[in-house]
Amino acid sequence: MIGKKLIKTSMLASTVFLAACSSGDSEDKYVARDVEVLYNLAQDNLKRGRYQLSAFAFDEVERQHPYSVWARRAQLMSAYAHYMNNDYDDSILSAQRFLQLHPGNSSAPYAYYLIALSHYEQISDVGRDQAKTHEAVAALTEVMRRYPDTDYARDAQLKLSLTHDHLAGKDMEVGRFYLGRQEYLSAAMRFRNVIEQYQTTSHAPEALHRLVEVYLALGIVDEAQMAGAVLGNNYPGSKWYRYSYALLTDSDLEPEVKEGSWLGKLWPF
Repeated sequence: MIGKKLIKTSMLASTVFLAACSSGDSEDKYVARDVEVLYNLAQDNLKRGRYQLSAFAFDEVERQHPYSVWARRAQLMSAYAHYMNNDYDDSILSAQRFLQLHPGNSSAPYAYYLIALSHYEQISDVGRDQAKTHEAVAALTEVMRRYPDTDYARDAQLKLSLTHDHLAGKDMEVGRFYLGRQEYLSAAMRFRNVIEQYQTTSHAPEALHRLVEVYLALGIVDEAQMAGAVLGNNYPGSKWYRYSYALLTDSDLEPEVKEGSWLGKLWPF
Protein backbone atom coordinates (compact mmCIF):
# COMPACT_ATOMS: atom_id res chain seq x y z
CA MET A 1 0.00 0.00 0.00
CA ILE A 2 2.81 2.39 0.92
CA GLY A 3 4.68 1.50 -2.29
CA LYS A 4 1.64 2.31 -4.42
CA LYS A 5 1.23 5.64 -2.65
CA LEU A 6 4.87 6.57 -3.35
CA ILE A 7 4.47 5.68 -7.02
CA LYS A 8 1.36 7.84 -7.29
CA THR A 9 3.14 10.73 -5.55
CA SER A 10 6.08 10.45 -7.94
CA MET A 11 3.78 10.36 -10.98
CA LEU A 12 1.85 13.36 -9.70
CA ALA A 13 5.07 15.31 -9.10
CA SER A 14 6.28 14.48 -12.61
CA THR A 15 2.96 15.54 -14.12
CA VAL A 16 3.00 18.87 -12.29
CA PHE A 17 6.63 19.40 -13.28
CA LEU A 18 5.97 18.71 -16.96
CA ALA A 19 2.98 21.00 -16.97
CA ALA A 20 5.01 23.76 -15.38
CA CYS A 21 7.79 23.45 -17.94
CA SER A 22 5.40 23.52 -20.88
CA SER A 23 3.33 26.41 -19.59
CA GLY A 24 5.98 29.05 -20.31
CA ASP A 25 5.36 30.47 -16.83
CA SER A 26 6.91 27.87 -14.52
CA GLU A 27 7.72 30.48 -11.87
CA ASP A 28 4.03 30.92 -11.02
CA LYS A 29 2.83 27.34 -11.43
CA TYR A 30 5.72 25.41 -9.89
CA VAL A 31 4.62 24.21 -6.45
CA ALA A 32 7.18 23.83 -3.65
CA ARG A 33 7.83 20.22 -2.71
CA ASP A 34 10.01 18.10 -0.49
CA VAL A 35 13.69 18.16 -1.43
CA GLU A 36 14.02 14.39 -1.74
CA VAL A 37 11.02 14.16 -4.07
CA LEU A 38 12.35 16.97 -6.22
CA TYR A 39 15.88 15.58 -6.38
CA ASN A 40 14.62 12.08 -7.22
CA LEU A 41 12.41 13.56 -9.91
CA ALA A 42 15.47 15.22 -11.44
CA GLN A 43 17.40 11.95 -11.28
CA ASP A 44 14.53 10.04 -12.87
CA ASN A 45 14.34 12.48 -15.77
CA LEU A 46 18.10 12.21 -16.18
CA LYS A 47 17.92 8.41 -16.42
CA ARG A 48 15.11 8.68 -18.96
CA GLY A 49 17.12 11.04 -21.14
CA ARG A 50 14.90 14.03 -20.41
CA TYR A 51 17.91 16.22 -19.85
CA GLN A 52 16.24 19.62 -20.08
CA LEU A 53 13.60 18.62 -17.54
CA SER A 54 16.30 17.13 -15.35
CA ALA A 55 18.37 20.32 -15.41
CA PHE A 56 15.29 22.35 -14.55
CA ALA A 57 14.49 20.09 -11.60
CA PHE A 58 18.06 20.18 -10.27
CA ASP A 59 17.96 23.96 -10.47
CA GLU A 60 14.71 23.89 -8.51
CA VAL A 61 16.37 21.87 -5.77
CA GLU A 62 18.78 24.74 -5.18
CA ARG A 63 16.11 27.40 -5.56
CA GLN A 64 13.65 25.79 -3.17
CA HIS A 65 16.16 24.30 -0.71
CA PRO A 66 19.34 26.42 -1.00
CA TYR A 67 20.77 25.43 2.38
CA SER A 68 20.32 21.68 2.09
CA VAL A 69 23.10 19.24 1.29
CA TRP A 70 21.08 18.32 -1.79
CA ALA A 71 21.52 21.81 -3.21
CA ARG A 72 25.29 21.37 -3.55
CA ARG A 73 24.84 18.08 -5.38
CA ALA A 74 22.10 19.53 -7.57
CA GLN A 75 24.32 22.37 -8.81
CA LEU A 76 26.81 19.97 -10.37
CA MET A 77 24.12 17.58 -11.57
CA SER A 78 22.43 20.50 -13.31
CA ALA A 79 25.69 21.20 -15.14
CA TYR A 80 25.87 17.55 -16.21
CA ALA A 81 22.24 17.52 -17.40
CA HIS A 82 22.82 20.67 -19.45
CA TYR A 83 25.92 19.05 -20.95
CA MET A 84 23.97 15.93 -21.92
CA ASN A 85 21.34 18.16 -23.53
CA ASN A 86 24.09 19.87 -25.59
CA ASP A 87 23.42 23.13 -23.74
CA TYR A 88 27.14 23.66 -23.31
CA ASP A 89 27.12 27.32 -22.30
CA ASP A 90 24.55 26.59 -19.59
CA SER A 91 26.65 23.65 -18.44
CA ILE A 92 29.71 25.88 -18.15
CA LEU A 93 27.80 28.48 -16.16
CA SER A 94 26.40 25.87 -13.77
CA ALA A 95 29.80 24.26 -13.23
CA GLN A 96 31.45 27.64 -12.68
CA ARG A 97 28.79 28.55 -10.15
CA PHE A 98 29.45 25.28 -8.31
CA LEU A 99 33.18 26.06 -8.19
CA GLN A 100 32.58 29.60 -6.96
CA LEU A 101 30.45 28.36 -4.09
CA HIS A 102 32.40 25.18 -3.30
CA PRO A 103 35.99 25.56 -4.57
CA GLY A 104 37.39 22.92 -2.23
CA ASN A 105 34.68 20.33 -2.78
CA SER A 106 35.77 16.79 -3.66
CA SER A 107 33.78 17.09 -6.89
CA ALA A 108 35.71 20.17 -8.03
CA PRO A 109 37.93 18.14 -10.40
CA TYR A 110 34.85 16.89 -12.21
CA ALA A 111 33.44 20.41 -12.42
CA TYR A 112 36.63 21.64 -14.12
CA TYR A 113 36.56 18.61 -16.40
CA LEU A 114 32.93 19.26 -17.33
CA ILE A 115 33.79 22.86 -18.23
CA ALA A 116 36.61 21.60 -20.45
CA LEU A 117 34.33 19.05 -22.12
CA SER A 118 31.70 21.71 -22.77
CA HIS A 119 34.27 23.89 -24.51
CA TYR A 120 35.70 20.91 -26.39
CA GLU A 121 32.31 19.87 -27.75
CA GLN A 122 31.87 23.34 -29.28
CA ILE A 123 34.98 23.14 -31.46
CA SER A 124 33.93 24.01 -35.00
CA ASP A 125 35.41 22.83 -38.27
CA VAL A 126 38.68 24.36 -39.44
CA GLY A 127 36.88 26.67 -41.87
CA ARG A 128 35.34 28.69 -39.05
CA ASP A 129 36.55 30.97 -36.28
CA GLN A 130 38.59 29.04 -33.73
CA ALA A 131 37.79 31.06 -30.58
CA LYS A 132 36.04 28.06 -29.01
CA THR A 133 39.02 25.88 -29.83
CA HIS A 134 41.34 28.21 -27.94
CA GLU A 135 38.92 28.22 -25.00
CA ALA A 136 38.97 24.42 -25.05
CA VAL A 137 42.79 24.44 -24.98
CA ALA A 138 42.78 26.74 -21.94
CA ALA A 139 40.15 24.67 -20.09
CA LEU A 140 41.82 21.32 -20.85
CA THR A 141 45.19 22.71 -19.78
CA GLU A 142 43.64 23.91 -16.51
CA VAL A 143 42.39 20.40 -15.73
CA MET A 144 45.87 18.98 -16.35
CA ARG A 145 47.53 21.69 -14.24
CA ARG A 146 45.22 21.32 -11.26
CA TYR A 147 44.76 17.55 -11.21
CA PRO A 148 47.74 16.01 -13.07
CA ASP A 149 47.44 12.50 -11.59
CA THR A 150 43.75 11.92 -12.31
CA ASP A 151 41.82 10.19 -15.09
CA TYR A 152 40.40 13.61 -15.91
CA ALA A 153 43.91 14.88 -16.68
CA ARG A 154 44.72 11.85 -18.82
CA ASP A 155 41.59 12.30 -20.90
CA ALA A 156 42.25 16.05 -21.09
CA GLN A 157 45.74 15.32 -22.44
CA LEU A 158 44.27 13.19 -25.22
CA LYS A 159 41.69 15.80 -26.10
CA LEU A 160 44.33 18.53 -25.95
CA SER A 161 46.40 16.69 -28.56
CA LEU A 162 43.36 16.48 -30.82
CA THR A 163 42.62 20.15 -30.23
CA HIS A 164 46.19 21.13 -31.15
CA ASP A 165 45.84 19.08 -34.32
CA HIS A 166 42.66 21.00 -35.08
CA LEU A 167 44.35 24.38 -34.61
CA ALA A 168 47.28 23.26 -36.75
CA GLY A 169 44.81 22.25 -39.45
CA LYS A 170 43.38 25.76 -39.41
CA ASP A 171 46.82 27.29 -39.90
CA MET A 172 47.50 24.87 -42.73
CA GLU A 173 44.27 25.79 -44.46
CA VAL A 174 45.03 29.50 -44.27
CA GLY A 175 48.64 28.91 -45.29
CA ARG A 176 47.58 26.98 -48.38
CA PHE A 177 45.21 29.79 -49.27
CA TYR A 178 48.03 32.35 -49.16
CA LEU A 179 50.34 30.01 -51.03
CA GLY A 180 47.77 29.66 -53.82
CA ARG A 181 47.65 33.46 -54.07
CA GLN A 182 51.45 33.61 -54.11
CA GLU A 183 51.44 35.62 -50.89
CA TYR A 184 54.51 33.79 -49.73
CA LEU A 185 55.37 35.74 -46.59
CA SER A 186 51.87 35.32 -45.17
CA ALA A 187 51.94 31.64 -46.08
CA ALA A 188 55.34 31.19 -44.44
CA MET A 189 54.06 32.70 -41.18
CA ARG A 190 51.23 30.16 -41.00
CA PHE A 191 53.40 27.15 -41.80
CA ARG A 192 56.07 28.32 -39.39
CA ASN A 193 53.47 28.64 -36.65
CA VAL A 194 52.49 25.00 -37.16
CA ILE A 195 56.14 23.99 -36.75
CA GLU A 196 56.73 26.18 -33.70
CA GLN A 197 53.46 25.56 -31.86
CA TYR A 198 52.19 22.19 -33.09
CA GLN A 199 55.22 20.24 -34.28
CA THR A 200 53.97 17.00 -32.69
CA THR A 201 50.73 17.05 -34.72
CA SER A 202 49.98 15.17 -37.92
CA HIS A 203 50.34 18.42 -39.90
CA ALA A 204 54.04 18.92 -39.23
CA PRO A 205 55.37 16.97 -42.26
CA GLU A 206 53.22 18.92 -44.72
CA ALA A 207 54.08 22.20 -42.99
CA LEU A 208 57.79 21.48 -43.52
CA HIS A 209 57.20 20.65 -47.17
CA ARG A 210 55.20 23.85 -47.68
CA LEU A 211 58.08 25.79 -46.14
CA VAL A 212 60.39 24.26 -48.74
CA GLU A 213 57.96 25.50 -51.41
CA VAL A 214 57.67 28.96 -49.91
CA TYR A 215 61.38 29.48 -49.24
CA LEU A 216 62.28 28.39 -52.77
CA ALA A 217 59.71 30.82 -54.16
CA LEU A 218 61.19 33.61 -52.02
CA GLY A 219 64.73 32.67 -52.94
CA ILE A 220 65.67 31.83 -49.34
CA VAL A 221 67.63 28.78 -50.39
CA ASP A 222 69.32 27.96 -47.07
CA GLU A 223 66.01 27.76 -45.21
CA ALA A 224 64.48 25.66 -48.00
CA GLN A 225 67.37 23.19 -47.75
CA MET A 226 67.14 23.16 -43.95
CA ALA A 227 63.38 22.48 -44.04
CA GLY A 228 64.07 19.62 -46.44
CA ALA A 229 66.78 18.24 -44.14
CA VAL A 230 64.50 18.37 -41.08
CA LEU A 231 61.75 16.68 -43.07
CA GLY A 232 64.07 13.93 -44.27
CA ASN A 233 65.54 13.37 -40.81
CA ASN A 234 62.18 13.11 -39.03
CA TYR A 235 59.82 11.81 -41.72
CA PRO A 236 62.04 10.04 -44.26
CA GLY A 237 59.33 7.73 -45.56
CA SER A 238 56.62 10.35 -45.98
CA LYS A 239 55.28 11.56 -49.30
CA TRP A 240 56.03 15.11 -48.17
CA TYR A 241 59.73 14.35 -48.05
CA ARG A 242 59.57 12.88 -51.56
CA TYR A 243 57.84 16.02 -52.80
CA SER A 244 60.37 18.30 -51.11
CA TYR A 245 63.33 16.29 -52.33
CA ALA A 246 62.02 16.54 -55.89
CA LEU A 247 61.53 20.30 -55.58
CA LEU A 248 65.04 20.81 -54.27
CA THR A 249 66.76 18.58 -56.82
CA ASP A 250 64.82 20.27 -59.63
CA SER A 251 66.58 23.46 -58.48
CA ASP A 252 69.97 21.67 -58.35
CA LEU A 253 69.81 21.64 -54.54
CA GLU A 254 69.62 18.98 -51.85
CA PRO A 255 68.34 18.85 -48.28
CA GLU A 256 71.13 20.20 -46.12
CA VAL A 257 71.60 21.24 -42.51
CA LYS A 258 72.30 24.96 -42.21
CA GLU A 259 73.83 26.66 -39.21
CA GLY A 260 71.79 29.48 -37.70
CA SER A 261 68.43 28.34 -39.06
CA TRP A 262 65.46 28.78 -36.75
CA LEU A 263 64.50 25.20 -37.58
CA GLY A 264 67.72 23.93 -36.02
CA LYS A 265 66.60 25.26 -32.64
CA LEU A 266 63.45 23.15 -32.77
CA TRP A 267 64.97 20.04 -34.33
CA PRO A 268 68.67 19.84 -33.41
CA PHE A 269 70.72 17.37 -35.45
